[in-house]
Parts: sequence; C-alpha cells; structure tokens
Amino acid sequence: MTIQGERDTRTIEPVSRPEQRQAAAERRKAYPYKFPRDGRKMGGKFTVEENARRMLRWFYFERRLAHGLGSWTLTIPDFEVKIETGRHIFWHMDAARKLRDRLLEQETRKATIDNFHDAEIDAFMDELLSASDTPELLVGVHQVIGRALEVTYRHHIDDTCPVTDTPTIRVLRQILLDYEPMLAWAEQAVAAYVDGGVDEDRLERWRWHLARLLASIGDTTGAEARAERPAPLRIDSKPYDRGDVPCRDERFATFRNTGDYNVADGQPRYEAGSYEDARLRFVRTQRDEVDAIEAFGTFLWDIRFKDFQAEYDLARITWDEARHTEIGHRSMLAMGYDPFELPNRLTSSTCRGPMEPQYAMAEINLFGEVGVLKTINDLVDKAHDRNDALLTHISDFVRADERTHVRKGQHILHVMTDMGMQELEHRTRELFTECLVNLGVVKAGEGFNIITREELEHYVGE
Repeated sequence: MTIQGERDTRTIEPVSRPEQRQAAAERRKAYPYKFPRDGRKMGGKFTVEENARRMLRWFYFERRLAHGLGSWTLTIPDFEVKIETGRHIFWHMDAARKLRDRLLEQETRKATIDNFHDAEIDAFMDELLSASDTPELLVGVHQVIGRALEVTYRHHIDDTCPVTDTPTIRVLRQILLDYEPMLAWAEQAVAAYVDGGVDEDRLERWRWHLARLLASIGDTTGAEARAERPAPLRIDSKPYDRGDVPCRDERFATFRNTGDYNVADGQPRYEAGSYEDARLRFVRTQRDEVDAIEAFGTFLWDIRFKDFQAEYDLARITWDEARHTEIGHRSMLAMGYDPFELPNRLTSSTCRGPMEPQYAMAEINLFGEVGVLKTINDLVDKAHDRNDALLTHISDFVRADERTHVRKGQHILHVMTDMGMQELEHRTRELFTECLVNLGVVKAGEGFNIITREELEHYVGE
C-alpha cells in the first residue's frame, strides 16, 4: 500500500506471452535490412518545467545581448568590429527566437516569455555594457557571457534526455553553429587589440570582474552555487546610457557638412550625371551603410521589450546592412580603389544618433530606403546594358533587401509610434532640416522652409 503523498516507486513487471515473444523474434530474424543502430539511451536530468525555466533564462540573455550590442553600434569605431557586431546582433536575436519557439512548445505562454524580466541579469548586462571601450565590450560579450552560454548549451545537450527532448537538443545545436565562428572571431579580435597596444592586464581584470558578477547570479542557468557579488560596480556610480555620436577609426577620412560625394571630394571624379558617377556613388553608398548598422542597432536598443517581432526584424535588417557595408567595401576593391581613400559620409548618423527612434526610423525607411528603390531599377538596367557584371550582381541583391526592409519597416514604425504617416513625415523633415542647418549642409535664410522629401533623400539618403 502506498501512503498518500509518497511516490509509488514499485517496478511493474511486464506481462509477456511466450508465443508472441517467439513470433516477434522469428519476424525480426527474417527481416532483411540491418539499419544503423540507435545508440541513444533514455533518461535525462531535466523535467519539462526545469527545461523551460533554464531556456527562459537563456532566451533573456540572448535577447539582452542583441539589445546591448545594438546600443554600442554608434560607439564602436573599428570598421571590422562594427560589421561583425552587426552580424552578431542578429545571431543572438535569432538564438532568442529559436529558444522562444521551443518554450512555446514546452507549454510556456507567449506573454510569459515576452514579458519576462530578470533584475539580476539586467544589472549584469548593464555592467557589461559599461565597458570603457570596444576591447572591453568584446571581452564581456564574447569571452565572459558568450563563452559561458556556449558551455551551458553543450552541457545541456549532454544532460537532457536524447530521446524525449530531441527538439531542445536540435535548437541548441543550431545556435551553436553561429556561436562557434562568433567566439573564434572574438578571440582573434581581442588578440589584435592586445597586439596593437591595448593593455592586456586591464582586459583580464575586466574579464575576471564580469565572471565573478555572473557567478554571483547563479551563472547562466541560475542554478549554480552563488559567489559573492563583486564591488564596486561601475553602474553603482553611473547608470549605463548608450552613445549617440558616430565613431570611425583613424583609417577613415570623414565628412558631415554635405550629403554629396562630389562636393565632399572637392572635385568630381566623373562627370556629374554620368553612368560612371552614378555607379561610384551607389557603391560608396553601400560602404557608407555602416551608418545603417548604427541606425538599426540603435533602434533595437531604443524600442527594447516593446514587440519581439519588431526587435527580430530590426536585428535581421542590421545584419543585412552589415552585408551591404561589406558589399560596398569589397566592390571598391574590385573597382581598383583603396576603400579608405574614399571619404565616409557621417551626415546620416550624426543626425539620427541623438534623435527619437520614430523620427530616425521614418527618415531611413520612408525616405532613405524608398529613395534607393526609386533609382535602383534604372541603375540595374544601365549596368545590364553595359555588361557591368559587378554592379549588376551587387545591385540585384541590394534591391531585394531594400524591398524587404521597406515592408518590414511599416510594422516597426507602428510599434514605435501611433502618429499618422503624414504627421510623422512632416515632423521628420522638420528635425532633419534643423540638423542639416546646424551641420552647414543647407543654409537657413529669410523665408527658409523645411526641406522637401526629394531634398532629404538627396542630402541624407540611407
């Protein structure tokens, strides 16, 4: 008899009938195909409830990493690191999406997932984001929490049931496909900073500090023994706040007092209005979409926790803009330029950086990307007629991306604001007029009006 409240741990013996067992053996013996043997063993450490608790925590870490990296996109000066960060923003948000989908399968409500917050993780992330420079940021994001999550995912794969929990194992393995190159790149990048003169002792102190802070909140699972919280924390004296000034490394020559490459260059390289002029302008615009990495990454931070789908779309667009920047840079090389000989336009990011997200997003979506779509079809046709294989190839992919961005941008704008489109467009033009006047891009005179849609597309673009 089992006493109420106690678990019944008795073994229930099978009721096997000899004639049926013998018949099964004969059928199995006669079966001709010898398929690979499944060596997985039933059994694991986690219940559905514990699985979900851990995955919800990992979802939150991944979501916060995407937000946090987005908040740093303006501040990172180094070209290669800014591009790679644009990629990593999406990889972390895509990991969050995969974990979110699996949580829904494990009977966790969508509202519970999307509204989940953890004050200890928030404090850890804010401290990590309070890095004094990019090398410290990479140490925190990749060598501390990134590496810890990688180890945790591998351990969970080993410890969960390989038969009953196969979907979780598959999700974690998919996430690890992105983690492997991301963490390998980060190790090389930190080494490059050290080789270039960054104090390794300072980076190691920061790594140790963040590792202790992570241990003090039970590590990535929240189930580990808690260490003593380190003190002091940087956020105790100064809360984290994102930067709003676009930064470039010293290889770049930059300009922000015009949106016109020919004006910035001092002397046009090709005749204005010629195919050659349009071709080079298009390629330079792609390289200068480094400012779009900054824009969409910043938007991701500024609207965090408002709508998961909007966050996911922003992260994906940020990755696309990182690809566009690479396309422009590599196309310059293919055209015979040293990409750093061609000055980089900072006008867009200088205006958008401090701006409220709905107006900055309206500029890039309603004016910048739409402006690209107005002109790119003609450019593609001309490139094809001239058998310009390079421009035909890159513009075809860019056009497809921009169409997708315009479509996704409508939902993002509706998350950012409930303003009507006409009011939003007008206020955006007002704000950018003020910025362009302050930069000296346009002159304010008697009877001066806000710039038109066409002028905004020309001066700022994407």
